[in-house]
Amino acid sequence: MSDIKRLLPEQREELLRVLKTRFERNMNWHKEIEWSKVKAKLEANIEKLWSLNEMEKLGGEPDVVDYDKKTGEFIFYDCSTESPKGRRSVCYDRQALESRKGFKPKDTAMDMAASIGIELLSEEQYRDLQKLGNFDLKTSSWVKTPPDIRKLGGAIFCDRRYNTVFTYHNGADSFYATRGFRGLIRV
Repeated sequence: MSDIKRLLPEQREELLRVLKTRFERNMNWHKEIEWSKVKAKLEANIEKLWSLNEMEKLGGEPDVVDYDKKTGEFIFYDCSTESPKGRRSVCYDRQALESRKGFKPKDTAMDMAASIGIELLSEEQYRDLQKLGNFDLKTSSWVKTPPDIRKLGGAIFCDRRYNTVFTYHNGADSFYATRGFRGLIRV
């Protein structure tokens, strides 16, 4: 049996319908990109279509935010107004989870991202997302943490308050009901 994660035909069609509707609603995010080209790439990459479906199921509302001319890939970010609801109350990574003595969260941002085939946004990517609109006005999102910070036990997260994007630090083992993570996938 193959370990490729696939959607049933009706799931695939429903996801493509949702993605197309969102794509058309947010044309100002991707003015130079045509839906037909995005759809063709999605249909040729069934594993990534599965990952996008997982992003959607967990509340991420993925949409195309860029096209990488060097690799020929469309880049999707989680574009939900707040940090995806199905990915909150998680600490940063497995090491942080295992270091907690009690009251452990259900999962970690890094493990969840890997399990659905996406990666956490970097701080720069998070700031790029914020140029498209106002995100995380009530929540916050873990972002990819530089190794030198992580090595010392910390992790970074971002949010938007007072019309400004802030980057903060916390112990990587911390978790809050309003902190999740945003991801990206290249197709």
